[in-house]
Amino acid sequence: MSVKLLIFDWDGTLCDSLSRISHCVDLAAKEHGFYLANSLDAKEVIGLGLKESFQTLFVGANKKQIALMCASYSKNFIHLDKIPSQMYEGAMDSLKYFKNQGYLLAVATGKSRNGLNRVLKEKKMTDFFDISRCSDETASKPNPLMLLEILQKLRISPEDSIMVGDTEYDLAMAVNAKVPSIAVNYGAHSPSRLKKYQPLCFIDKILEIKYHLN
Repeated sequence: MSVKLLIFDWDGTLCDSLSRISHCVDLAAKEHGFYLANSLDAKEVIGLGLKESFQTLFVGANKKQIALMCASYSKNFIHLDKIPSQMYEGAMDSLKYFKNQGYLLAVATGKSRNGLNRVLKEKKMTDFFDISRCSDETASKPNPLMLLEILQKLRISPEDSIMVGDTEYDLAMAVNAKVPSIAVNYGAHSPSRLKKYQPLCFIDKILEIKYHLN
């Protein structure tokens, strides 16, 4: 393996936004008369597209109700995100290190295009990544389409890439695209859930990726 491309999930991998997302999911649902079952946690669906998240959490909701919850979520998240969620400690410096080392960098996220563009603008990273794909412009994870589109656009083979993520959806997408993966220990899904996708390793900090690139 000769790695040329590092592909990152955003929420829960680079950005410490899980609590805010969960709160906005719960708030949007309650605004339209839906409540999470005691056995469910909104963090379980982080990584899916917004529509797919509400469909998974509220299987009895119809298309109109799903659309209303999605709209409420977006409104609430934009309001709360006026103070942007922080990136995980060391994440930005690590990304700069990999960029300076000549690696191509990409984002594959369940965020909407507007949502990702907004946060990249807030963090002055609009032109930082070589490419990004969002769930509302392609298929939602774990469908491999967003990874395949990234690889095709950059003309990189799956074996020369690594997907870095914190959820089953990230790692399942990587498996489906035949892309090796690295799992983080601190995200939405526990390491015990991610082991079955056979990531190359588990990391506590983004910079640790450098030890697994050759």
